[in-house]
Amino acid sequence: MSKAKVLVTGIIPEQGLTELREVFDVTYEPEKETREWILANLAQFDGLLLMGTKADRELIDAGKNLKIITANGVGFDHIDIAYAKEKGIVVSNCPMGVRVPTAEMTFALLLATVRRLFFYDKVVREGNWMDVSEQKNMGMSLQGKTLGIYGMGRIGSEVGRFCQALGMKVIYNDVRQLDHNLEEKLDVTYVSFDTLVKTADVITLHAPALPSTEGIFNAEVFGKMKNTAYIVNAARGVLIKEADLVAALKNGEIAGAGLDVFENEPNVSAELRSLDNVIMSPHAGTGTLEARTAIAQEASKNLISCIRDNQPLNHVNA
Repeated sequence: MSKAKVLVTGIIPEQGLTELREVFDVTYEPEKETREWILANLAQFDGLLLMGTKADRELIDAGKNLKIITANGVGFDHIDIAYAKEKGIVVSNCPMGVRVPTAEMTFALLLATVRRLFFYDKVVREGNWMDVSEQKNMGMSLQGKTLGIYGMGRIGSEVGRFCQALGMKVIYNDVRQLDHNLEEKLDVTYVSFDTLVKTADVITLHAPALPSTEGIFNAEVFGKMKNTAYIVNAARGVLIKEADLVAALKNGEIAGAGLDVFENEPNVSAELRSLDNVIMSPHAGTGTLEARTAIAQEASKNLISCIRDNQPLNHVNA
Protein backbone atom coordinates (compact mmCIF):
# COMPACT_ATOMS: atom_id res chain seq x y z
CA MET A 1 0.00 0.00 0.00
CA SER A 2 1.36 3.42 -0.94
CA LYS A 3 2.07 5.87 1.82
CA ALA A 4 0.01 9.02 2.34
CA LYS A 5 1.72 12.14 1.05
CA VAL A 6 2.59 15.12 3.23
CA LEU A 7 3.94 18.52 2.17
CA VAL A 8 6.17 20.44 4.57
CA THR A 9 6.58 24.19 3.99
CA GLY A 10 8.86 26.77 5.55
CA ILE A 11 12.23 26.19 7.20
CA ILE A 12 11.97 23.18 9.52
CA PRO A 13 14.84 21.39 11.34
CA GLU A 14 15.32 17.99 9.74
CA GLN A 15 15.61 16.30 13.12
CA GLY A 16 12.02 17.33 13.80
CA LEU A 17 10.78 15.42 10.74
CA THR A 18 12.30 12.00 11.45
CA GLU A 19 9.10 10.30 12.59
CA LEU A 20 7.06 11.94 9.84
CA ARG A 21 9.40 10.58 7.17
CA GLU A 22 9.14 7.08 8.66
CA VAL A 23 5.35 7.05 8.33
CA PHE A 24 4.57 9.12 5.22
CA ASP A 25 5.91 10.08 1.82
CA VAL A 26 7.22 13.54 2.74
CA THR A 27 7.99 16.36 0.31
CA TYR A 28 10.18 19.04 1.83
CA GLU A 29 12.00 21.24 -0.67
CA PRO A 30 11.92 24.77 0.78
CA GLU A 31 14.11 26.22 -1.97
CA LYS A 32 11.38 25.71 -4.59
CA GLU A 33 8.20 25.87 -2.51
CA THR A 34 6.92 29.29 -3.52
CA ARG A 35 3.25 29.98 -3.04
CA GLU A 36 2.73 29.45 -6.76
CA TRP A 37 4.41 26.04 -6.57
CA ILE A 38 2.31 25.07 -3.55
CA LEU A 39 -0.93 26.06 -5.29
CA ALA A 40 0.03 24.09 -8.38
CA ASN A 41 1.00 20.93 -6.49
CA LEU A 42 -1.08 20.81 -3.32
CA ALA A 43 -3.83 18.60 -4.80
CA GLN A 44 -1.57 15.54 -4.59
CA PHE A 45 -1.07 15.76 -0.82
CA ASP A 46 -3.07 14.33 2.10
CA GLY A 47 -1.51 16.54 4.76
CA LEU A 48 0.16 19.94 5.00
CA LEU A 49 2.66 21.05 7.64
CA LEU A 50 2.31 24.79 7.23
CA MET A 51 4.89 27.48 7.93
CA GLY A 52 5.67 30.67 6.08
CA THR A 53 2.59 30.95 3.89
CA LYS A 54 -1.08 31.77 4.33
CA ALA A 55 -3.79 29.10 4.14
CA ASP A 56 -6.55 31.28 2.71
CA ARG A 57 -9.48 30.12 0.57
CA GLU A 58 -7.33 29.95 -2.54
CA LEU A 59 -4.82 27.62 -0.95
CA ILE A 60 -7.48 25.50 0.76
CA ASP A 61 -9.31 25.08 -2.55
CA ALA A 62 -6.04 23.93 -4.11
CA GLY A 63 -5.72 21.19 -1.48
CA LYS A 64 -8.48 19.05 -2.95
CA ASN A 65 -7.36 15.91 -1.07
CA LEU A 66 -6.16 17.46 2.17
CA LYS A 67 -7.29 15.82 5.39
CA ILE A 68 -5.34 18.08 7.70
CA ILE A 69 -3.42 21.36 7.86
CA THR A 70 -1.22 21.65 10.92
CA ALA A 71 0.32 24.98 11.82
CA ASN A 72 3.97 24.77 12.80
CA GLY A 73 3.29 26.76 15.95
CA VAL A 74 0.49 27.71 18.29
CA GLY A 75 -0.96 30.59 16.22
CA PHE A 76 -3.48 29.81 13.49
CA ASP A 77 -4.70 33.26 12.47
CA HIS A 78 -2.97 32.74 9.09
CA ILE A 79 -5.34 29.83 8.36
CA ASP A 80 -8.99 30.25 7.38
CA ILE A 81 -10.15 27.66 9.89
CA ALA A 82 -13.85 28.14 9.19
CA TYR A 83 -13.43 27.58 5.46
CA ALA A 84 -11.20 24.57 6.12
CA LYS A 85 -13.96 23.12 8.29
CA GLU A 86 -16.46 23.66 5.46
CA LYS A 87 -14.15 21.63 3.24
CA GLY A 88 -13.83 18.88 5.82
CA ILE A 89 -10.19 19.68 6.60
CA VAL A 90 -8.88 19.39 10.15
CA VAL A 91 -6.78 22.32 11.34
CA SER A 92 -4.43 21.70 14.26
CA ASN A 93 -1.70 23.63 16.04
CA CYS A 94 1.27 22.95 18.34
CA PRO A 95 0.62 24.47 21.77
CA MET A 96 3.10 22.45 23.82
CA GLY A 97 6.29 23.04 21.83
CA VAL A 98 5.95 26.82 22.02
CA ARG A 99 5.14 27.06 25.73
CA VAL A 100 8.53 27.29 27.40
CA PRO A 101 10.54 29.06 24.65
CA THR A 102 7.89 31.77 24.19
CA ALA A 103 7.69 32.23 27.95
CA GLU A 104 11.49 32.54 28.01
CA MET A 105 11.38 35.22 25.31
CA THR A 106 8.64 37.09 27.14
CA PHE A 107 10.67 36.99 30.34
CA ALA A 108 13.82 38.10 28.52
CA LEU A 109 11.99 41.06 26.98
CA LEU A 110 10.41 41.88 30.34
CA LEU A 111 13.76 42.04 32.11
CA ALA A 112 15.43 43.92 29.27
CA THR A 113 12.55 46.41 29.16
CA VAL A 114 12.23 47.26 32.84
CA ARG A 115 16.02 47.41 33.28
CA ARG A 116 16.34 49.56 30.10
CA LEU A 117 19.00 47.37 28.50
CA PHE A 118 18.48 48.72 24.98
CA PHE A 119 18.99 52.28 26.18
CA TYR A 120 22.09 51.36 28.21
CA ASP A 121 23.55 49.25 25.40
CA LYS A 122 23.06 52.07 22.89
CA VAL A 123 24.78 54.61 25.15
CA VAL A 124 27.84 52.41 25.72
CA ARG A 125 28.09 51.33 22.06
CA GLU A 126 28.14 54.98 21.02
CA GLY A 127 31.20 55.52 23.24
CA ASN A 128 29.31 57.42 25.94
CA TRP A 129 28.69 56.90 29.63
CA MET A 130 26.03 58.00 32.07
CA ASP A 131 25.38 58.45 35.77
CA VAL A 132 22.70 55.90 36.63
CA SER A 133 22.22 57.52 40.02
CA GLU A 134 20.17 60.13 38.18
CA GLN A 135 16.52 59.06 38.38
CA LYS A 136 15.86 59.78 34.71
CA ASN A 137 18.38 57.06 33.80
CA MET A 138 17.03 54.38 36.15
CA GLY A 139 14.99 51.30 35.39
CA MET A 140 12.59 49.45 37.67
CA SER A 141 13.15 46.56 40.09
CA LEU A 142 10.65 43.70 39.90
CA GLN A 143 10.57 42.47 43.49
CA GLY A 144 7.29 43.47 45.10
CA LYS A 145 5.78 44.66 41.80
CA THR A 146 2.59 43.37 40.16
CA LEU A 147 2.60 41.41 36.93
CA GLY A 148 -0.63 41.55 34.93
CA ILE A 149 -1.07 38.62 32.55
CA TYR A 150 -3.54 39.04 29.69
CA GLY A 151 -4.35 35.51 28.52
CA MET A 152 -3.70 32.95 31.25
CA GLY A 153 -2.97 29.84 29.20
CA ARG A 154 0.12 27.64 29.09
CA ILE A 155 2.54 30.43 28.17
CA GLY A 156 1.04 32.98 30.54
CA SER A 157 1.19 30.50 33.41
CA GLU A 158 4.87 29.83 32.70
CA VAL A 159 5.67 33.55 32.61
CA GLY A 160 3.85 33.97 35.91
CA ARG A 161 6.01 31.24 37.45
CA PHE A 162 9.21 32.91 36.23
CA CYS A 163 8.16 36.29 37.62
CA GLN A 164 7.05 34.90 40.97
CA ALA A 165 10.61 33.63 41.40
CA LEU A 166 11.66 37.30 41.40
CA GLY A 167 9.09 38.22 44.03
CA MET A 168 6.30 39.55 41.81
CA LYS A 169 2.59 39.28 42.61
CA VAL A 170 0.58 37.91 39.66
CA ILE A 171 -2.89 38.98 38.58
CA TYR A 172 -4.54 37.93 35.33
CA ASN A 173 -7.46 38.46 32.99
CA ASP A 174 -8.86 36.01 30.46
CA VAL A 175 -12.15 35.24 28.74
CA ARG A 176 -12.84 32.78 31.54
CA GLN A 177 -11.59 32.50 35.09
CA LEU A 178 -9.47 29.52 36.04
CA ASP A 179 -10.74 26.91 38.46
CA HIS A 180 -10.25 28.08 42.03
CA ASN A 181 -7.98 25.15 42.89
CA LEU A 182 -5.77 25.92 39.88
CA GLU A 183 -5.62 29.60 40.88
CA GLU A 184 -4.42 28.55 44.32
CA LYS A 185 -1.84 26.19 42.85
CA LEU A 186 -0.51 28.91 40.51
CA ASP A 187 -0.85 31.60 43.21
CA VAL A 188 -2.63 34.00 40.84
CA THR A 189 -5.66 36.26 41.19
CA TYR A 190 -8.33 36.89 38.58
CA VAL A 191 -9.26 40.56 38.01
CA SER A 192 -11.30 42.48 35.45
CA PHE A 193 -9.54 43.81 32.38
CA ASP A 194 -9.90 47.37 33.68
CA THR A 195 -8.37 46.45 37.05
CA LEU A 196 -5.50 44.63 35.33
CA VAL A 197 -4.70 47.67 33.19
CA LYS A 198 -4.83 50.12 36.09
CA THR A 199 -3.01 47.97 38.65
CA ALA A 200 -0.17 46.14 36.91
CA ASP A 201 3.39 47.42 36.89
CA VAL A 202 4.16 45.14 33.93
CA ILE A 203 1.58 43.68 31.54
CA THR A 204 2.44 40.66 29.39
CA LEU A 205 0.22 39.56 26.51
CA HIS A 206 -0.54 35.91 25.72
CA ALA A 207 -3.93 35.96 23.99
CA PRO A 208 -4.64 34.74 20.44
CA ALA A 209 -5.48 37.08 17.57
CA LEU A 210 -9.28 37.15 17.40
CA PRO A 211 -11.81 39.83 16.43
CA SER A 212 -12.41 40.34 20.15
CA THR A 213 -8.72 40.86 20.95
CA GLU A 214 -7.52 42.83 17.92
CA GLY A 215 -6.43 46.31 18.98
CA ILE A 216 -7.54 45.74 22.57
CA PHE A 217 -4.48 47.60 23.82
CA ASN A 218 -5.12 51.07 22.43
CA ALA A 219 -4.97 54.73 23.37
CA GLU A 220 -7.77 54.42 25.92
CA VAL A 221 -6.05 51.51 27.66
CA PHE A 222 -2.60 53.12 27.64
CA GLY A 223 -4.20 56.18 29.22
CA LYS A 224 -5.40 54.01 32.12
CA MET A 225 -2.05 52.33 32.75
CA LYS A 226 0.40 53.67 35.31
CA ASN A 227 2.91 56.02 33.73
CA THR A 228 5.60 53.87 35.33
CA ALA A 229 4.20 50.65 33.79
CA TYR A 230 5.61 48.52 30.97
CA ILE A 231 3.97 46.30 28.36
CA VAL A 232 5.49 43.17 26.80
CA ASN A 233 4.05 41.37 23.77
CA ALA A 234 5.33 38.03 22.46
CA ALA A 235 1.87 36.82 21.39
CA ARG A 236 0.33 38.50 18.34
CA GLY A 237 1.15 41.98 17.04
CA VAL A 238 -2.47 42.92 16.31
CA LEU A 239 -3.32 42.90 20.02
CA ILE A 240 -1.69 46.36 20.19
CA LYS A 241 -2.58 49.40 18.10
CA GLU A 242 0.97 50.34 17.20
CA ALA A 243 0.33 54.03 16.48
CA ASP A 244 -1.35 54.38 19.88
CA LEU A 245 1.59 52.64 21.56
CA VAL A 246 4.06 55.01 19.90
CA ALA A 247 2.06 58.01 21.14
CA ALA A 248 1.86 56.60 24.68
CA LEU A 249 5.60 55.93 24.76
CA LYS A 250 6.42 59.40 23.43
CA ASN A 251 4.01 61.16 25.80
CA GLY A 252 5.18 59.28 28.89
CA GLU A 253 1.80 57.63 29.45
CA ILE A 254 3.69 54.36 29.92
CA ALA A 255 7.37 53.78 30.68
CA GLY A 256 8.37 51.29 27.99
CA ALA A 257 7.62 48.27 25.84
CA GLY A 258 9.19 44.96 24.87
CA LEU A 259 7.98 43.59 21.54
CA ASP A 260 8.60 40.33 19.71
CA VAL A 261 5.57 40.77 17.43
CA PHE A 262 4.20 43.71 15.46
CA GLU A 263 0.94 44.89 13.97
CA ASN A 264 2.19 44.88 10.36
CA GLU A 265 5.20 42.58 10.50
CA PRO A 266 7.67 42.30 8.99
CA ASN A 267 7.24 46.06 8.63
CA VAL A 268 7.94 47.96 11.84
CA SER A 269 7.16 51.66 11.92
CA ALA A 270 10.11 54.06 11.81
CA GLU A 271 8.66 55.93 14.79
CA LEU A 272 8.67 52.81 16.94
CA ARG A 273 12.22 51.96 15.86
CA SER A 274 13.40 55.43 16.85
CA LEU A 275 12.39 55.17 20.52
CA ASP A 276 14.87 54.45 23.31
CA ASN A 277 12.23 53.00 25.66
CA VAL A 278 11.42 50.03 23.41
CA ILE A 279 13.33 46.79 22.91
CA MET A 280 12.39 44.61 19.93
CA SER A 281 13.06 41.19 18.43
CA PRO A 282 11.92 39.75 15.06
CA HIS A 283 9.14 37.32 16.12
CA ALA A 284 11.81 35.08 17.62
CA GLY A 285 9.89 33.62 20.56
CA THR A 286 10.55 30.06 19.41
CA GLY A 287 13.89 30.88 17.81
CA THR A 288 15.97 28.07 19.26
CA LEU A 289 16.92 24.77 17.65
CA GLU A 290 15.45 22.88 20.57
CA ALA A 291 12.13 24.70 20.30
CA ARG A 292 11.78 24.45 16.53
CA THR A 293 12.62 20.74 16.65
CA ALA A 294 10.04 20.10 19.37
CA ILE A 295 7.38 22.03 17.45
CA ALA A 296 8.07 20.08 14.25
CA GLN A 297 7.81 16.83 16.22
CA GLU A 298 4.47 17.96 17.67
CA ALA A 299 3.22 18.92 14.18
CA SER A 300 4.35 15.51 12.91
CA LYS A 301 2.31 13.78 15.63
CA ASN A 302 -0.72 15.88 14.62
CA LEU A 303 -0.39 14.65 11.03
CA ILE A 304 0.23 11.02 11.95
CA SER A 305 -2.63 10.86 14.44
CA CYS A 306 -5.09 12.42 12.00
CA ILE A 307 -4.14 10.72 8.72
CA ARG A 308 -3.08 7.27 9.94
CA ASP A 309 -5.16 6.88 13.10
CA ASN A 310 -8.13 9.14 12.32
CA GLN A 311 -7.70 10.74 15.76
CA PRO A 312 -7.05 14.50 15.36
CA LEU A 313 -4.89 16.11 18.03
CA ASN A 314 -4.86 19.83 18.96
CA HIS A 315 -7.94 20.26 16.75
CA VAL A 316 -8.73 24.01 16.55
CA ASN A 317 -11.68 23.90 14.11
CA ALA A 318 -13.60 20.94 15.51
